[in-house]
Amino acid sequence: MATMLRGKKAEKEPVAEDAVKLVENARREADTIVKEASLKAKDAVLQAKAEAEQEAKEKKKDLQALEKRLQQKEENLDKKMNLFDQRDAELIKREQSISSRDQALQQKEEKVAQIIEEQRNKLETISGMTAAEAKKILMEEMENEAKMDAAKRIKAIEEEARETADKKSKEIMALAIQRYAGEYVAERTVSVVALPSDEMKGRIIGREGRNIRALEAATGIDLIIDDTPEAVILSGFNPVRREVAKIALEKLIGDGRIHPGRIEEVVSKAEAEVEQAIKEAGDQAAFDLGVHGIHPEILKLIGRLRYRTSYSQNVYLHSLEVAFLCGIMAAELGINVKQAKRAGLLHDLGKAVDHEIEGSHAVIGAEIARKYGESPKIVHAIMAHHEDEKPNSILAVLVQAADALSGARPGARREMMETYVKRLEDLERIATSFNGVTNSFAIQAGREIRVMVSSDQVSDEQAVVLAKDVAKKIEAEMTYPGQIKVHVIRETRAVEYAR
Repeated sequence: MATMLRGKKAEKEPVAEDAVKLVENARREADTIVKEASLKAKDAVLQAKAEAEQEAKEKKKDLQALEKRLQQKEENLDKKMNLFDQRDAELIKREQSISSRDQALQQKEEKVAQIIEEQRNKLETISGMTAAEAKKILMEEMENEAKMDAAKRIKAIEEEARETADKKSKEIMALAIQRYAGEYVAERTVSVVALPSDEMKGRIIGREGRNIRALEAATGIDLIIDDTPEAVILSGFNPVRREVAKIALEKLIGDGRIHPGRIEEVVSKAEAEVEQAIKEAGDQAAFDLGVHGIHPEILKLIGRLRYRTSYSQNVYLHSLEVAFLCGIMAAELGINVKQAKRAGLLHDLGKAVDHEIEGSHAVIGAEIARKYGESPKIVHAIMAHHEDEKPNSILAVLVQAADALSGARPGARREMMETYVKRLEDLERIATSFNGVTNSFAIQAGREIRVMVSSDQVSDEQAVVLAKDVAKKIEAEMTYPGQIKVHVIRETRAVEYAR
């Protein structure tokens, strides 16, 4: 037993020693860990302290810099406030000085106004006229001087422009006239149908006049059967109907069968022939000029112009002539030739409708052209060729010039004696209505007027203005083909007698 106890004791002793060693080792390790933790904590504290101190230094540095900037700003503000104070003081002084000057100026102005009023009263007393009257005289003198200066300037400009423009325009027009040679056919309001014999007159009249009544009713034309040998006169203002009547009557005479039933049949055929001739005339005009795309209705109206006259000038031939002249001048000026020919051909389109539509033929023609799709330039050229609208393009001016050339050439148109004489009288009346005109003479068949003026009342410069005024009044009050040249003639005569 004792041996067992000793054995057990012997076994327990190494175990106890190991435990003690383990405890000691654990303590040592714990102490080591504690020391290491303590050192780390101290290091962390030192590092945090250093960082805090560094941050505090930086903040202090920033605060010092900010404080310095604020101090500088404060100093600058103090300087500016001092400057503002100085400027306020200077402004106050200036205001006081200006106020005193204003008072002095006001006093001087009142004194000057008083002196001027006194002088004005003295001048009015001496001159015998009021200030308003003197002002009016001065303004009239200044206006006369301005007119004189303007007249001199106008004369110089016109002379300068005339040297180049007049020569070039004459060259273009002369070239156009030389290159175009058109035939001219005169039309009247009556047509004459030749008869094979005077016996045919009785057959045309018919029993109790039934044939002639049927023919007049079918055509709307009066038949005049008088003592004229072997001829019947057709009278009517509608040339198309007159042509229908002429063709129908010639067919009836040639056929020999003249009775109301036959008359209606022949007149119907003649109307168809005339309509076809009208259409062919329109197509031929477009073909000859080389213009295409014209509406068929417009071509019919152009064909109808073949039977229209203006101052005895055939309008169809006149339109072709104007178209050719427009094309020639357009080629010289370098603008669209086909467009110019088109405008020239259509410019008298309104004359084809007679009294069917109210208004001037230029306005009517422009409306028809617009209705059937013609371009705005063509429409404007038609409208402006008689100044129903002011021309605003070269094309419109070309049509005006070509129309004047065609209508104004010698022999192209005829006027009744009464109309002719009245036009000359109106020209002279307009010229003599101006101040300073002593006499006026219409010459060159009314294409030119010479205005004689008094040299005492009208100067050379005023003569230029007077010529323009006379021309403007003629344009406003009269209607005429082509253009009218206005001459203002002023002469000074010195007369002395030797005794």
